[in-house]
Amino acid sequence: MPIGVEPAGGERGVHARVWAPTHARVTFVEEAPRTREVVLRKQDGGYHAGFIPDVGAGTRYRFRLGDAPALVADPASRYQPEGPFGPSEVVEPRTFTWTDAGWRGIARDRHVLYELHVGTFTPEGTWEAAARALPYLADVGITTIEMMPLAECAGRYNWGYDGVNLYAPSHNYGTPDDLRRFVDRAHALGLAVILDVVYNHLGPAGNSMFEWSPLYRHAERSEWGDGFAFDQPAVREYVVENAAYWISEFHFDGLRLDAIQAIFDTSSDHIVGELARRARQAAGERELLLVGEDEPQEAYLLELGLDALWNDDFHHTARVAATGLVDGYLGDYRGTPQELVSALVRGFLYQGQVFAWQGKPRGTSTRGHARQRFVHFLENHDQIANLGHGERLVDLVDPATLRALTAVLLLGPALPMLFQGQEVGARQPWRFFVDMPDDLKDAVRRGRAELATQFAGIASAEGLAALVDPNDPAAFRACILDSAARRLDTPHVQLHRDLLRLRREELAFTHPRPDALAGAVLSERAFCIRYLQDPPTGDRLLVVNLGSTLHARAIAEPLLAPVAGTGWRVLWSSEDPRYGGHGTPPPFTRERIWLPARSAVLLVPDRDLAISKDGAR
Repeated sequence: MPIGVEPAGGERGVHARVWAPTHARVTFVEEAPRTREVVLRKQDGGYHAGFIPDVGAGTRYRFRLGDAPALVADPASRYQPEGPFGPSEVVEPRTFTWTDAGWRGIARDRHVLYELHVGTFTPEGTWEAAARALPYLADVGITTIEMMPLAECAGRYNWGYDGVNLYAPSHNYGTPDDLRRFVDRAHALGLAVILDVVYNHLGPAGNSMFEWSPLYRHAERSEWGDGFAFDQPAVREYVVENAAYWISEFHFDGLRLDAIQAIFDTSSDHIVGELARRARQAAGERELLLVGEDEPQEAYLLELGLDALWNDDFHHTARVAATGLVDGYLGDYRGTPQELVSALVRGFLYQGQVFAWQGKPRGTSTRGHARQRFVHFLENHDQIANLGHGERLVDLVDPATLRALTAVLLLGPALPMLFQGQEVGARQPWRFFVDMPDDLKDAVRRGRAELATQFAGIASAEGLAALVDPNDPAAFRACILDSAARRLDTPHVQLHRDLLRLRREELAFTHPRPDALAGAVLSERAFCIRYLQDPPTGDRLLVVNLGSTLHARAIAEPLLAPVAGTGWRVLWSSEDPRYGGHGTPPPFTRERIWLPARSAVLLVPDRDLAISKDGAR
């Protein structure tokens, strides 16, 4: 790395290079296995650098800035074995033996994402324990782990968005080599792993970046805290090299950039574009997936080098369709068939219209961008925790509706994402939890309560009284998943496994051709999606009914018309008894159209089921 403390390879020692333009002197302080101090040489551009002999892997060290009595961690520390308040440790990344030399990644349009929080994915909360579940995830049909942020932060547990040592994998989950073993094992199983990274702010506890220099800090503070001043070349280098570091040293297959709207950069070469180029350079011949989260939903980010953007609009309308909750930031959605069709076909629902909740236009046009450049989800870490008391959809929605919407997600053209445990119907809640110093706990408690009060029910006295204190260790413990639930023979897992097999084997669902998908509203609660192929005998038809049983003599919608000389045969149904359904009669006959209540049914052309004009069938 061009910054931090770098083992010298053949020499017994390390090269140190740090940016501290407001300090006349920076001292490398070795703490273990012996103690000594070495003053670095001041260089142009505010850097301090030097070679420190007789230092190797495992050496504990910090830095002294000027004459300050307190020591601070390496801003590019590869490991903080005692957390952000303790010493850094020299790590030699070249000693790890990788076995993934033949791994080339996954094509951009073939990802099926699985958002995973290492600390709660297993009772052990480690990379080693999580790696034992990777064969199961591969068997379910997941292709890509999206690991929630892992940069070192204060406390014993955290969602990960309070990182302060951005190069150091959290010691709470294991060692850096444990993380490498996780990624290496994933690649051996054909799984990609991408990392959620946070470049919009630094955590409130254990952050020493601004002690190195106040020039690291952006003048504008985001809603979560102080962020980076990207007008400083050294700050840009720090972040851009961090993106490359995760890909080169840990073989990550991509990144998910958190809350890009809070990454303040007015330069002509936006930092997102610069780090995207550097990340791809670090990846070499490997396929890379770069995903962005951007609350305003600005499609231009796809032109900066990102492969896909989260589409909150799909989640919001699906959530309203599932639960009926129209409140807070869900207040401008109705969960109608038209909204669902539009999200599947066009991506963002708001592409410049006024979003009443914010009182300003939201989103930009997605014209010219393939549908596979959006990520859709029914649950993610934010939406589960922000919309109530951390309940999962399995506890809020009737099973039949949830099965139907799961089909819409997993057979839709966008890249689908599941949140950990969703595929087993996990009932453990997902709540905000954090382990901060005592002086920050009241602010954390108030902040979460203020966020929740945008929803009228939670804003009530009884709703606020029921909120779980995010500082309470019980809030964290309640979110830990049961590893024993990961079985392939349960109805929930069978549902997801079957749908993902269809997605993998039936190319119609992910065909990139712009005219390969069309949708239509069939009733107030029903719609259809037609996957158009060449030849037409490859067409697939998904009919979705989120209301009561739909009976009709006829429906004047051409997307329902069978391919010439064929009829429609049920290939898959959410009402399969194996999933807890009641079975599915033929939806289309000469006499009637019949769609089960709260169902999704996938149909394929079949010549044996053609309805003749002479009344023979």
